[in-house]
Amino acid sequence: MSDAVLLEVADGVATLTMNRPDRMNPLTGDVAVELDAHLADLADRDDVRCVVLRGAGGAFSAGGDVQHLQENLESDDSLDESARRIERGLGAAMARLVTCPYPTVAAVDGPAVGAGATLAIACDVVLASESAAIGFVFDQVGLSVDGGTSYLLPRVVGLNVAKELVFTGEVCDPERAADLGLFNHVYADAAFDDEVAALAAEIAAGPTVALRHSKRLLQDGLDKSLQEAIHDEALAQGVVFDTDDHAEGVRAFFEDRAPEFEGH
Repeated sequence: MSDAVLLEVADGVATLTMNRPDRMNPLTGDVAVELDAHLADLADRDDVRCVVLRGAGGAFSAGGDVQHLQENLESDDSLDESARRIERGLGAAMARLVTCPYPTVAAVDGPAVGAGATLAIACDVVLASESAAIGFVFDQVGLSVDGGTSYLLPRVVGLNVAKELVFTGEVCDPERAADLGLFNHVYADAAFDDEVAALAAEIAAGPTVALRHSKRLLQDGLDKSLQEAIHDEALAQGVVFDTDDHAEGVRAFFEDRAPEFEGH
């Protein structure tokens, strides 16, 4: 792989940094491909307990690359070929992120627009700096939504608000985005990196197996009946009951101390 997406793993936290700052980290070409590849590799590692996704150079992601869009207009590819290319690149990376078994944190320090906005809300928790902005601006280049926006956005803000954001292409400032639920927390620029690191460390110190099951159950819960959810939760608890972290949690409770989970 090239350096389009950088990976660093430390203390259970894998940090993926989209590294095309000269183009505001577009989700086309090598960025999408390498993001997908890194996420696939992380799924098999036993030293990862949380994933942080961020962008280099003062932007999270500008989504589509306008230069790429111009090249697409001038190419001889059929419409079907163009659609399949989007699905293979951007779509694959988005699907891999949503289904990542670890808790994921988007660190939005700058603009996240178009598919870049969708990439942010594809993470489990979205943290923003005061310099952040987010907007589903597909309309500005005459395009419909892609990358899973129609699936993810209504689940975050509700259907009517999702339609408004897409129809108007509104770029939300941090306060507006937090009010809508697009951002979990907004931090001062100077404190942003420390706050992201603190939350990631807190998640990474948790009971990893239990959190993996909780993430899956929460994501699937919107598409289940209550009885189906209760049944699936019981099955998951049957697995988690057998983990070392559960035993440690019970011991810590009776010993009146903080548990020291090891992720298994």
